[in-house]
Amino acid sequence: MKSRFLLATAAIAAIAAVSSPSANANHSWNGYHWARTSNPFNVNLGDNVSGLWDGMLVTASSDWSQSNVLNTTIVAGRTRPKQCRPTAGRVEVCSASYGNTGWLGVATVWLQSGTTHIVQGTVKNNDFYFGNSGYQYNNTAEMQHVICQEVGHTFGLDHQSTDGTSLNTCMDYYHNTSASDTQSTHPNQHDYAELATIYSHLDSSVTIGSASGLVPYGQARESRYVVRLAGGLTRITYIRWANPIHGNF
Repeated sequence: MKSRFLLATAAIAAIAAVSSPSANANHSWNGYHWARTSNPFNVNLGDNVSGLWDGMLVTASSDWSQSNVLNTTIVAGRTRPKQCRPTAGRVEVCSASYGNTGWLGVATVWLQSGTTHIVQGTVKNNDFYFGNSGYQYNNTAEMQHVICQEVGHTFGLDHQSTDGTSLNTCMDYYHNTSASDTQSTHPNQHDYAELATIYSHLDSSVTIGSASGLVPYGQARESRYVVRLAGGLTRITYIRWANPIHGNF
């Protein structure tokens, strides 16, 4: 059984009709990107993971740093893994048992009001499934696929395909069935090309490393698909679902 994904935005109905790009199509995630005034730029990845995830975060960071427009640096985490709260200007990467939620990994970005500029992001890897031998997802190849993909989303990438076949990119829907099945566990050249397209223009401001204009995490007004925050931020979530889908989404 293949994994399932759900894209959630403020315009969920409109997005659903166009959220399955082919391998050769543009796979920018609605134009979301970090604001910066020069390339290449650096994104700090906060290390709030443990166990096997530590090595996998190193691999994902190294993979995405092969891009010509961005680099990543693993830094000390600033949140508790279970809560995985964001830090301005960076991405916090977390692992914990988040329960029988139906999702394997979640990437979340916050945007400046009225722009497509990312100001902070989080990645959650759900050990409820990966740490339990009773689930088909509990193998190291699927873990690497998930952490690579969720980190990729926080740079503004969508999926390359959603039909379950492997395009040998972590940005596809392929489901790794064993540790030896290492397809789709790293980015491919189309991902790097898309990043070059997304970041081909420069901005007049910088959101990387910025700590201004954000609000306390607990002030969110939450709904199923999107969280609008005081202070002019919108939280947009990309969820990677396990099977079966839980709930009526």
